[in-house]
Amino acid sequence: MAHPVHRPRRLRRSAALRDMVRETRLSPTDFIYPLFVVEGRDVRRPISSMPGIFNLSLEHAVKEAKLAKSLGVPSVILFGIPDHKDARGTQAYATDGIVQRAIREIKAAEPDLQVIADVCLCEYTDHGHCGVLDGNHVANDATLPLLAQMAVTCAQAGADIIAPSDMMDGRIGAIRKALDEVKHQDTPIMAYSAKYASGFYGPFREAAQSTPQFGDRRGYQMDPGNVREAIRETALDVDEGADFIMVKPALSYLDVIRALRENFDLPLAAYNVSGEYAMLKAAGQNGWVDYERVMLEVLTSIKRAGADLVITYHALEAAKLL
Repeated sequence: MAHPVHRPRRLRRSAALRDMVRETRLSPTDFIYPLFVVEGRDVRRPISSMPGIFNLSLEHAVKEAKLAKSLGVPSVILFGIPDHKDARGTQAYATDGIVQRAIREIKAAEPDLQVIADVCLCEYTDHGHCGVLDGNHVANDATLPLLAQMAVTCAQAGADIIAPSDMMDGRIGAIRKALDEVKHQDTPIMAYSAKYASGFYGPFREAAQSTPQFGDRRGYQMDPGNVREAIRETALDVDEGADFIMVKPALSYLDVIRALRENFDLPLAAYNVSGEYAMLKAAGQNGWVDYERVMLEVLTSIKRAGADLVITYHALEAAKLL
């Protein structure tokens, strides 16, 4: 009987060997932790579809940000939920809006923590869409100045990075121009370049209270069947001045992450979204999977596909394990 010449199993014999030759490694510094900030005092309201995640008033958001920093997670991304919503999402770009105040308080408490401001109108509009309306249509060009204004007020509040998630055409260029005009030319933009119209966003919409009151977002978010379009969208963002690019969701779009990694040299983020988190939590709580093992496997797969950074609700749990 002929024996194999090549024996890949030799390098799998022990934990030390496996660790020595591991190609993809996770670190807490890979993670960005999302926070949902709400008005009020002493609010730490559980989000039913996202066990372990909360709506947080400002003082609790600061505590959570400090915890993230203590665990080695270097960045948080903020989503604000105002008490008052209107058709134009005016609280999104108010200088004293909930997210602007959260940026100031977190930066005052943890100056070295990177605070990313998600820029979109959906949490702030009474209709739940990501821009202003013209009838039942989201008006692309009329939305751009409002997104730019939100980016400016967030940068002036101290945000380290601006992350537009609205998927309006031309928003990166509009935001870059607005930031430059107020001398925030050094504030980078993390573009949600390939953001898909996904069914995995359901729990987020509970957390952010941003479910559209009519229709859906397929008219401006990407069709899940397209990958070449993701390359085109990303190229447009890069041309308009994006400093980071992003794929959202992550787990069902690993091929898109790989395609963008192969086509662009900018830092690449992937958003491990709420539905992906909720599925893992439910399976773990029911004893169907080893939650911690599968969580790290999922996060490793996203990084292995080509992501440099992972926005994930698992960030604190994963950082403790790592």
